[in-house]
Amino acid sequence: MEHFTEELQEQLQVSTAFTVPVFGGIQVAESTVITWVIMAVLAALSIYLGSNLKVRNPGKRQQLAEMIVTWFDNFTGELLGEHGKQYSTIISVILIYIGFSNVIGLFGLKPPTKDLNVTVGLSIISIFLIEIAGFRKKGAKGWVKHFSEPVAIVTPINILELVIRPLSLCMRLFGNVLGAFIIMELIKMVVPVGIPAIFSLYFDIFDGLIQAYVFVFLTSLYIQDATE
Repeated sequence: MEHFTEELQEQLQVSTAFTVPVFGGIQVAESTVITWVIMAVLAALSIYLGSNLKVRNPGKRQQLAEMIVTWFDNFTGELLGEHGKQYSTIISVILIYIGFSNVIGLFGLKPPTKDLNVTVGLSIISIFLIEIAGFRKKGAKGWVKHFSEPVAIVTPINILELVIRPLSLCMRLFGNVLGAFIIMELIKMVVPVGIPAIFSLYFDIFDGLIQAYVFVFLTSLYIQDATE
């Protein structure tokens, strides 16, 4: 149990990858470095698939790229609804990033989503996106007015949702990722050989992708509600 507690504390601790020797030392978190790695891989993959595009007789690489983009546009477009489809690209990017972050543990790296700061940042991005979508659709007057709908007495509750929504998105993603680690440690304590490997594949792949889907699904649902 003591070992389990130490492992849990280590997972909760924000590890510093390196320190930039300026302004008294700027600490760069491990989750930030891993995020850079994910960004570099995705950028390189995008450049590779998106280069030498042709209008006629596209090659297999371009066909693959078009298939991927079309799939993500259709998938996120259905979640966002008719009035929110214009945000499908950024929702797709968030989905891809969280998906990669959650499964990167397969390569021996610590998923950035185990860092509460990362999930807080993602949640803040989502809530800004939701409110901007609502502002653009309803205009300044309509956006302010919607806080008092359906009746003025619920205005404080609607305003409080600006905090509740990102907090719920943040804690759901962080809690599920951390919960998967806790379950894995408990399984290792009971059955140290064989079974943990099977469950590890489940939590690192399927559960990680499910959590990415849940995050973008809720964000898309809020955007759909804001743009109706």
